[in-house]
Amino acid sequence: MKKKIVILAGGYSKEREISLNSGKEVYKSIKNKYRCYLIDPKGDLNQVLKKIKPDIVFNALHGRYGEDGYIQSILENEKIKYTHSGVLSSFLAMDKYLSKKIFKENNILTPASFKHTFSNNINHKKLLSKANIMKFPIVLKPINEGSSVGVYITNKKNFFKNLNKLRSFNEILIEKYIPGREIQSAVLGNKKLGAIELIPKRKFYDYKAKYDKKANTTHIMPADLSKENYNKVNKIALKAHKLLNCRGVTRSDFRFYKNKFYLLELNTQPGMTSLSLVPEIAKYNKIEFNQLIEFLIKDASTSK
Repeated sequence: MKKKIVILAGGYSKEREISLNSGKEVYKSIKNKYRCYLIDPKGDLNQVLKKIKPDIVFNALHGRYGEDGYIQSILENEKIKYTHSGVLSSFLAMDKYLSKKIFKENNILTPASFKHTFSNNINHKKLLSKANIMKFPIVLKPINEGSSVGVYITNKKNFFKNLNKLRSFNEILIEKYIPGREIQSAVLGNKKLGAIELIPKRKFYDYKAKYDKKANTTHIMPADLSKENYNKVNKIALKAHKLLNCRGVTRSDFRFYKNKFYLLELNTQPGMTSLSLVPEIAKYNKIEFNQLIEFLIKDASTSK
């Protein structure tokens, strides 16, 4: 009898649309091999899982509640095997402040930053003074969102205007802006998969540059680096993957500037859409999309 696989896609995060696209692509890939159920998780997820009794859950959720340990903890509690990283690994990777601390402690270069928690009484002078130390322009970003949601590259003049746009996130990261080239490296099953370079037509590789074909972002696979630097960036990505005890597949985002790689963040559930980078990197390495999805299914487990 065919195994039952629930594909979770959609969810509540600001990356909902991308997650739905990822879920549809996964569904198309495996629908003839398994008994598949494409589920948009609501408040009754536990009841849905108990009714279907899946052998495996393919987690195609992105962002908060899907990529931050929340869904993973539900699946652990139900003792259902699931794809991608476990509870703690997902939580740490999603929290940019905590993951950056781990990277720094282990000699991985990452942009200088500090956490800002919104309150009714912001000391504007003190906050601006801290930001000035890093020198403008600087980057404002939510601590636990992905796909460049809510990211602003801001100058001194627009600092507080852009800061106020992020009040709904409660906590944000204020980070030194690193110019240079966009390099992203993937790890599959604790093995280096490869690195791709992105050349966006927009100001930076933002949400639109990632997911809108009209943005015309140039993809260079493999990344146009010397052999030494190509190996180096993949080695750093693997180190970060292992530091957070990730499994399945991850994608690490870097800026390459003055011959140094700065790790911006690590993604535990990279997109699986037609424009997504991990499938593109895998294909270059002769791993077709169906094979990639099958690997993740076979790698599914619980943390306990």
